[in-house]
Amino acid sequence: MYELFANLGTWLTSAEQWQGPDGIGHRLAEHLQYSLLATLIATAIALPIGLLIGHTGRGAFLAINLSSFGRALPTVGLVVLVFLASGLSMTPVYVALVALAVPSIVTNTYAGMTAVDPEVKDAARGQGMRGHQILWQVELPLALPLIMTGLRLALIQVVATATVAAYVSFGGLGRYVFDGLAQRDLVQVLGGAVLVAVVAVALDLILSGLQRILFRHRTA
Repeated sequence: MYELFANLGTWLTSAEQWQGPDGIGHRLAEHLQYSLLATLIATAIALPIGLLIGHTGRGAFLAINLSSFGRALPTVGLVVLVFLASGLSMTPVYVALVALAVPSIVTNTYAGMTAVDPEVKDAARGQGMRGHQILWQVELPLALPLIMTGLRLALIQVVATATVAAYVSFGGLGRYVFDGLAQRDLVQVLGGAVLVAVVAVALDLILSGLQRILFRHRTA
């Protein structure tokens, strides 16, 4: 075990391991591209849905259950299915990652909106604010902490699952995991897993810091 971790340290710190198209730097850039783009697409889809059902109270049952269905989909199976249907493209990877990220964003946005005190919304109406003004100026700011939590959960899930890109011969940090398994190279497998974990933790800390800054700004 000691030898394994010693070899892992050598693998991670080797200058050669960070160079070229198969180097850690390039694979890390690919992994971030897959993860961030998929999360942005999921946010563009899920955030309006969560805001709409939270604001109007309509369609909540359908939206939440569809989101739960998306969470239950087997990611690798979905990747393979879309891959066979669409051919050699990144489409199946993005479809799977977006489907994985949408539920957390929808449910947390909806929960944040429904957690807003009805008396606060009534007071806003009493001041003459219209529906869209209440949404953007009252409900959304108060729901922001839970929305940000949903984004953090979605991004962590996507980063961890973006390794499936390598399953259909694309890049990312998952390349080390799948190639290492094929070659029976435990150091490479462990290195890929460690890098994915580090990226997930780092992005979560960044979003957590951003959330604290935004919340402090609102309460200042």
